[in-house]
Amino acid sequence: MANYKKIEEYDEKYLDNMQKHIAEMISLVGEDNEREGLEKTPSRVAKAMAYNTQGYGQDAVEILNSAKFNESYSEMVLVKNIELYSMCEHHMLPFYGKAHIAYIPDGQITGLSKLARVVDVYARRLQVQERMTDQILQAIKTALNPIGVAVVIEAKHLCMMMRGVQKQNSSTTTSAFSGEFESNTKTRNEFLKLVSSNLS
Repeated sequence: MANYKKIEEYDEKYLDNMQKHIAEMISLVGEDNEREGLEKTPSRVAKAMAYNTQGYGQDAVEILNSAKFNESYSEMVLVKNIELYSMCEHHMLPFYGKAHIAYIPDGQITGLSKLARVVDVYARRLQVQERMTDQILQAIKTALNPIGVAVVIEAKHLCMMMRGVQKQNSSTTTSAFSGEFESNTKTRNEFLKLVSSNLS
């Protein structure tokens, strides 16, 4: 499906089952589900989880194809600073940051907002940053068959910041290149120069 799902569109059974598991987890950590502040927490968490994992029900290639146009433009198209919020699949803690995406069209372009939507499709899943970087690249390659694609993601991971090594100032940068961005150093460097002001 190409459109975002509203919470009320989720299966009632799904939300009920999720609430039961969340309530059990709250009990297991030693809290009281009947306490005023926690009374509605299982319901809220179930809805938040449904929203934060809605990417499983979306098709990134379909989204790109829904706004695909024939166009002779053949220079780099770059969209920078696409905000992303995801959850680490190892600890189910958030990671967040920015994606920078470029592609060189080969006769077809897509709506600029669709690139941001593709980021959301893969961010709204249990993820690792490395896989998500490649998934974004592969979706653009499949839908547009461009001359080249480049993706850079920089993110902060709460699994490193609030637990484990607790390194609050750490960030992780991943990149993926194909076609002209992979084979042509000049093209890749142009892209990296354009996004370098955003990278720490």
